[in-house]
Amino acid sequence: MNRKYFYTIIIITCFSFIGHHSFAQKTYTLQDVIQIAKTQSPAYKRAETIKENRYWQYRVYKSNFVPQLSLSGTVPNFNRSVTPITQEDGSTEYRSVFNSNSDVSLNLEQQIGLTGGTIFLNSTVNRFDDFERNNFRYGGDPLSVGFIQPLFRFNELKWDKKIEPLRFEESKREFVEEFEQISKDVTTRFFNLLSAQVSLEIAQKNLGNNDTIYKIAQGRYELGKIPENELLQLELSLMNSRQAVAQAKLDLETTQLALKAFLGLKNNDELNLVVPEDVPLFEIDADIALQEALNNRQEAIGFKRRLLEADKEVDRAQGETGLNMDLYGSFGLTNQAEKLPAIYQTPENQQRVQLGFSIPIVDWGRQKSRVKTAEANYQLVQYTVEQERVNFEQEVYTQVRTLEMLRDQVAITQKADDISQRRYNIAKNRYLIGKISITDLSIALTEKDQAKRDYINSLGNFWQAYYNLRQLTLYDFRENRRLIE
Repeated sequence: MNRKYFYTIIIITCFSFIGHHSFAQKTYTLQDVIQIAKTQSPAYKRAETIKENRYWQYRVYKSNFVPQLSLSGTVPNFNRSVTPITQEDGSTEYRSVFNSNSDVSLNLEQQIGLTGGTIFLNSTVNRFDDFERNNFRYGGDPLSVGFIQPLFRFNELKWDKKIEPLRFEESKREFVEEFEQISKDVTTRFFNLLSAQVSLEIAQKNLGNNDTIYKIAQGRYELGKIPENELLQLELSLMNSRQAVAQAKLDLETTQLALKAFLGLKNNDELNLVVPEDVPLFEIDADIALQEALNNRQEAIGFKRRLLEADKEVDRAQGETGLNMDLYGSFGLTNQAEKLPAIYQTPENQQRVQLGFSIPIVDWGRQKSRVKTAEANYQLVQYTVEQERVNFEQEVYTQVRTLEMLRDQVAITQKADDISQRRYNIAKNRYLIGKISITDLSIALTEKDQAKRDYINSLGNFWQAYYNLRQLTLYDFRENRRLIE
């Protein structure tokens, strides 16, 4: 009888081994899936698109400080109507008008960021056609140079020159942070799938062990060595093991689909993940981590930008209060002729100067209220930035301490996993020879399974914390280099 059970154990073990290795699968490490996510995932494509959008926004800002060449005109401006004409004696006569007045202008403009003004150079040609009298004439300004300069007014360009480069630098660092966010997100999904794979392996091993133990227990029961209650308990454990395998397979399929969707993989290949047991042992100085975060993070630049934007609104409100003036001046050449080339021959001088102003007399405190509102908002932004800076520093310090604690936790849970596995093997062997009860064996089994899951969870927590620290500092402590480089 004992020989029969011995052969049964050998056969079950062989079939279990064959079933476990009958299908070849491509294995993926954590770094493999992170690399895939950073090159082809939808999250990567989204980050690339945002980066490109920010780049072109910055190009729009830069274009404000280079000359702009444009061609404008009206061709034709046709008019056929009856128009009232005031006579010398004050009476009005209605006369038919049948003409066309066309113009073309070539303009070159340059905005001046320091003053907020504009200098321009243009050339204009006009043609007037009188169809009733069957004649036409040309006129225009062959060359005109001038400027438009607001006085005592808010200068948008001056503030853009301070703020927009910061905003663009933020966008570049935001892109790197998005990459690290991708690493965090894919790490979470990696360990979800890895936990499901480990749970399936545990369930399958438990099913094999319970099936073997149950078959042996049947023989022992027939010999009267164990009571029926113990046999029924083993049978129930076998049924629960089968249910656990079915649930583990469903969880594996669900988490695998989630990881594939994030990676953008559309094939039907199964992902077989490798446990990332190689935990890096680098040391992290909290002060260095904080300094790198302040040097590299977009949020640190954002603090300065937000203060400048609030200060800009104060300047805008003050610039809209009191005297506003616009100075316009131009010097050029003008002429008229019956033929187009003639307007460029011996043209006459042309000068224009214009000064416009606006002074509020009574506004019932509206402008003062705008200034006070902008100043109060600036103070609010100051207080908010100060608090966020404190939270920023605390978050970095906390994450450094958390990572160190989680590294120790990985070592502890790894040791516990090894101990619980050996303890279960001993307990199983002792149960088979009748030295311990089924209750002791069940406790050893439960502790073994929980220790394995705790180890995988501690690994997942460590790697998620590791990539979270990388995102908080934009610094690679393993390679000692800045990620923004």
